[in-house]
Amino acid sequence: MLKKVPNWRLPTIRSGNGSGGMLTMQRSTSRTCFHVCAVTGDQSTSNAFSAKFPSDYTELIMQAKEATESAFKDGKQLLEIEFPTAGLQSVPGDGEGGIEMTGSMLLIREFCDRFVPAEKATRTRIFFPEANEVTFARQSAFEGCSLKLDYLTKPSLFEDFGFTTKVKMADRVQPNDETFLVAYPYFNVNEMLVVEELYKEAVLNTERKMIIFNGELDRIRSGYYPPFFYPKLAELSKTFLPKLETVYYIHNFKGSKGGALFRCYPGPWKVLRKVGGSFICLHEQEEMPSLKEVALDILPSA
Repeated sequence: MLKKVPNWRLPTIRSGNGSGGMLTMQRSTSRTCFHVCAVTGDQSTSNAFSAKFPSDYTELIMQAKEATESAFKDGKQLLEIEFPTAGLQSVPGDGEGGIEMTGSMLLIREFCDRFVPAEKATRTRIFFPEANEVTFARQSAFEGCSLKLDYLTKPSLFEDFGFTTKVKMADRVQPNDETFLVAYPYFNVNEMLVVEELYKEAVLNTERKMIIFNGELDRIRSGYYPPFFYPKLAELSKTFLPKLETVYYIHNFKGSKGGALFRCYPGPWKVLRKVGGSFICLHEQEEMPSLKEVALDILPSA
């Protein structure tokens, strides 16, 4: 699965072409009526919960941090953060999978540096998809840090055929763990099933918190995995995903009627379109609309 980056070092973040920033690796339900509002520029007259579309990844990480802190203060226990890593206006598939996951790893480290107080670092456990990812993380983005690194699955003898060995999540958790951050659990379909197990065995009915970071959960929500072949995964859309609070989210839509679905907790869900140098809010609502609704209904009608 993993993507070795020779002579790895931290990425640079550049703004090129008005795309809102690019990560570059270096070697060594029902809708309300439409209304329009500008969401960039002077925010002084905006309502208190109106976050603008980020101009770069540094601003994005700060927004995600503040959204997560607000949700935790409100008693939310199971959170989702989702955004593209191949450029703020990119869509799934614009970047190679391994590079996107490495980009997520780097941004998770930056998020943790801002979000996790030093005294709580040893009580924060980050779960990567598999054991090999932990090794890579310790040698690169997370070298020398106090955060606890762990894994959801480990390769088996039949790894080349997509098989992994199940890890009992109760055995991975320590009594002093307070927060779990699950990193991009989407490469193997079994990873999200293990995430649900972690939630049930170590988070539910406790004071612990869990954040799923770039899990591409829209694949499950949209029925990307046929229920006939993946019944357990399809069941998550009814049992597990409704428990999530999506605190930070960006999904872009390309084309002449393209735009973005954006949310920064505790604000509403917004459908945006870029006009000149600003993003215009075409529509907003309290509940998350489906990607199909945004693509086929909201954006074409605006």
